[in-house]
Amino acid sequence: MAYAPYVTIVAVFAVSQVPAVKRLLDAGTLAVSWPGLHVLTAAGTPSPLSTFRFAWLAAPGSLLLVAGLVTMALLRVSPREAGRLYGRTLYELRWAVLTVVGLLALSFTMNASGQIATLGVWMAGAGTLFAVLAPVLGWLGVALTGSDTSSNSLFGALQVAAAQRAGLDPVLLAAANASGGTLGKMISLQNLTIAAAAVGLTGREGDLFRRMFGWSVLLLALMCLLVGLQATPLLSWMVP
Repeated sequence: MAYAPYVTIVAVFAVSQVPAVKRLLDAGTLAVSWPGLHVLTAAGTPSPLSTFRFAWLAAPGSLLLVAGLVTMALLRVSPREAGRLYGRTLYELRWAVLTVVGLLALSFTMNASGQIATLGVWMAGAGTLFAVLAPVLGWLGVALTGSDTSSNSLFGALQVAAAQRAGLDPVLLAAANASGGTLGKMISLQNLTIAAAAVGLTGREGDLFRRMFGWSVLLLALMCLLVGLQATPLLSWMVP
């Protein structure tokens, strides 16, 4: 039964990807033009960034909520106890949540103002060498924010812009950003804090960081090497 929450999450997300179910969930998505924003693209057309899409059924958070309700029934957890645990977890993650929200807001601002495209053009000056450095951006983004989502929102568009300017594969560099980000998870301060609190080692986050930092850098170096080779004819067949 200890594995019930994880099995439930996998099952719920798997079912949500069934085409018929996916269409049903997507039908609930609300698209709203954000008031007060008049953002244009470089071509002078209205930017899609000013349209807010609220996927209240298809969002991962909604699916996790459903998985939590199913887990409550499987483990016979009372609604009162579940509410108490939810509140405690939300309190423990309060700073991580605030960080993620702030970074997402920053990424939207930078995208809408053209800062991301400008940085992408500048970084494209590295040419093909940028492919080797691409995972480092994702790694730094997650190490600082604790969220792969925030890192991808902040640097994903930058990677694509730089790839197009340098003549590299945008799919490869976008994937490199996400892959590098996963390697920064183990040294993210937010994740270390959560992990230490979960196992009763509060205050020893520094010890965990020192243990993990070397492994994180080693894996990042291997990822940089792999992405660099994938940008060459030697391993380019690996990129769809």
